[in-house]
Amino acid sequence: MKVSREKMAENRSRILTEAAVLFREKGFDAVSVAEVMKAAGLTHGGFYGHFASKDELIAQTVSHATTGSEGTKGFAAFAESYLSPRHRDASGQGCPTAALASDLRHQSAEARQAMAAGIEAQLAHIAAAMQRDSTTVIAPADLRRRAIGSWSAMVGAMIMARAVEDPGLADELLAGTLDWVRDAT
Repeated sequence: MKVSREKMAENRSRILTEAAVLFREKGFDAVSVAEVMKAAGLTHGGFYGHFASKDELIAQTVSHATTGSEGTKGFAAFAESYLSPRHRDASGQGCPTAALASDLRHQSAEARQAMAAGIEAQLAHIAAAMQRDSTTVIAPADLRRRAIGSWSAMVGAMIMARAVEDPGLADELLAGTLDWVRDAT
């Protein structure tokens, strides 16, 4: 039975969405193609109609997961939401950069390029949000520097907060970074 182009696109999107959740929760190596296809409600055999390999799936998933809308939040609201226990505890639905970046050094050039594009987009979103929060115009170079520093601190804090078993320390890492980011911007 032939599948329509629309259905193929819908299936591919579902595969990428489910792969993004699984990869964020477990890491690239701990997730099999069969597990991704099962989560997407499709057969393992159908995988190769969408992707040539798991490496291609990883690269496309990173691109899919790091592509998002800018939103209209200011930076302060974004930082508060990002550096929250709720976000920390929802790794499968949360920030793909915090969940996937450290494992990407072992992945293909295409996957690392997809992450680089996602990081560039996020930096642009953060810079725009910082400018929206500001009562004055910030020079582009200074805005980018602030976005890089703040985003790096936020992602690092999220990685560390997810890595520790001590909930008090995890909360302190998030709250301390939020305070620092507020002061730095």
